[in-house]
Amino acid sequence: MAALLRGSRCLAEKCHNHVNAAQVSIRSMASKTQVGFIGLGNMGNPMAKNLMKHGYPVIASDVFPESCKELRELGAQILDSPADVADKADRIVTMLPSSPNVIDVYTGPNGILKRVKKGSLLIDSSTIDPAVSKEMAVAAEKRGAVFMDAPVSGGVGAATSGKLTFMVGGPEEEFNAAKELLSCMGANVVYCGQVGTGQAAKICNNMLLAIGMIGTAETMNLGIRLGLDPKLLAKILNMSSGRCWSSDTYNPVPGVMEGVPSANNYQGGFGTTLMAKDLGLAQNTATNTKTPVPLGSLAHQIYRMMCARGYASKDFSSVFQFLREEEGQ
Repeated sequence: MAALLRGSRCLAEKCHNHVNAAQVSIRSMASKTQVGFIGLGNMGNPMAKNLMKHGYPVIASDVFPESCKELRELGAQILDSPADVADKADRIVTMLPSSPNVIDVYTGPNGILKRVKKGSLLIDSSTIDPAVSKEMAVAAEKRGAVFMDAPVSGGVGAATSGKLTFMVGGPEEEFNAAKELLSCMGANVVYCGQVGTGQAAKICNNMLLAIGMIGTAETMNLGIRLGLDPKLLAKILNMSSGRCWSSDTYNPVPGVMEGVPSANNYQGGFGTTLMAKDLGLAQNTATNTKTPVPLGSLAHQIYRMMCARGYASKDFSSVFQFLREEEGQ
């Protein structure tokens, strides 16, 4: 079957110089064929494991060899570089920390586009500048491949349970082919528009998330200072108009909830450094579009200060701890 698919793909490539409907059809037929995955960090590792749980053979690579150990033990094939992965798989998912990492993995000396197959589907789930997504899409198109941005929301917990939300940007005719894979890793896969719109949705979401987390931390701290029991205060908030995700699902106060970073000295979860990075992306896009984001700007400054004060590796909900320490100075 795989040989037949490869032959069909080669025939399509000979007949057409560009990605077209025939290639889309071929990809949709390619269920359960091998999938490339690049970037096996806190998010990428469980995402790749969920692809394997759904029966997809995974070919993976990561700049840190130790990150590949668990996946190798589960049966994934581990290769040395993104180019090597592109040589073996025509559907590739990338999950990387920042725009420079994405640029290097796609266009660097050992990047995907050095050896990508024509007709390949490239899905980037990193959170990066929308302009970089558009640049990668243009570069991929020149090599006969399709690039789609599909950043995620939900954090490590949702990545592990397969309940992420994917915000997808790219050619609409390719959405179903992307959704086939993304549905193995997420509960919600939403088409946002052309390349870059997935990133736009993610940046807006994370700006609101940061603002909401800071507001929840300030509120909980004030209530505690006024003599309220934190669990009681959280219960009241969550049955009132102040309820939000940061209060009812990811509360930042130690002892209020189990199974969240605040219950584990703010280890794991979504790092403060990454939140500061995402808020920086929001600031850049706000400046470029002349959009006023005063609370987003303040949130950015707070998370940058946290990075400078020893919170860089802690979960972003550690803003509660940061505020408590600030009040003592």
